[in-house]
Amino acid sequence: MPYKAEPMDTSGVELSDDILELTELLAMNVHAHWAARRIQAGWTYGLERNELRKETPVLVPYSELPEEEKEYDRKTALETLKTIIALGYSIEKKR
Repeated sequence: MPYKAEPMDTSGVELSDDILELTELLAMNVHAHWAARRIQAGWTYGLERNELRKETPVLVPYSELPEEEKEYDRKTALETLKTIIALGYSIEKKR
């Protein structure tokens, strides 16, 4: 039987401006973790993605990513924040 992905419905979760500010910071961190794992696995920067040579054009700092790659990381961060809230947890910034 094929896998059926059923993520939590977070469409009704609204995030405060303080929490929304976290999205970009988390997106940067998501990319940094991904990049660290790739580098550890022997991947390097390359102009084109090549599985055999373990090269990828997105093995660069977050600030240098194309906007579409940044948006992928932002969506991951945003859904993570929404899921935390949907599960009943709260996030507060220390003042």
